[in-house]
Amino acid sequence: MSRPLNDHEAIRSQLMDAAEDMVRTRGAINLSLTEVAAACGMSQSSFYRYFASKEAFFEAIAGRWFEELNQIMEDVVASDLPPREKLFEFFARRVAVKRARFEADPNLFRANMDLGEEHWEVIRGYVDLADHYMAVILGEAMAEGYFPGYDLDHVVSLTNLVMQPFCNPFVMMDMIRTATPDNLRIVVNTLFDGLGAAQAIQDAENVTPLRAIS
Repeated sequence: MSRPLNDHEAIRSQLMDAAEDMVRTRGAINLSLTEVAAACGMSQSSFYRYFASKEAFFEAIAGRWFEELNQIMEDVVASDLPPREKLFEFFARRVAVKRARFEADPNLFRANMDLGEEHWEVIRGYVDLADHYMAVILGEAMAEGYFPGYDLDHVVSLTNLVMQPFCNPFVMMDMIRTATPDNLRIVVNTLFDGLGAAQAIQDAENVTPLRAIS
């Protein structure tokens, strides 16, 4: 059972809710802290009792957006699943959350993405964290013999490339009908099996054929 909010936390949450309402109705551009404070019946100077700066406010909003997604990543990485299944769950569970949010309120979802673009310096840390967790999973796979001939950075880059419909919200919004669990399974299997096959083909092409003995 979650603990009850104290007054300070409740007002912080109220301010973030007010900002969300504004973003939903008019988009993310030029969100005014003065207007956010006024919507909650306070002055801008009072606002700073709850958030030290505009940057701290947007960091809190981002933290609320990413909290569930980060917990999913932590749970998957800490699980005893084999690496192939870990990678599938790593993306499948998060895309399910994003899909539900998008379908519940497409306008808010798009506006939040625009807000993230506007404050990319805040979002970057969460993107880097996702890459770190993904690298942990891919490193476990490499320790089990997957992706022979590739270094970890290359595998991370390739994975990011093919997984865009399942992790990049802007791409996902345009490909919502194809970013399905079945298609994700195919992509994960192709990644695990295909990179090994690609290296095997390359190795075979580099072998100098023996001359027939006359």
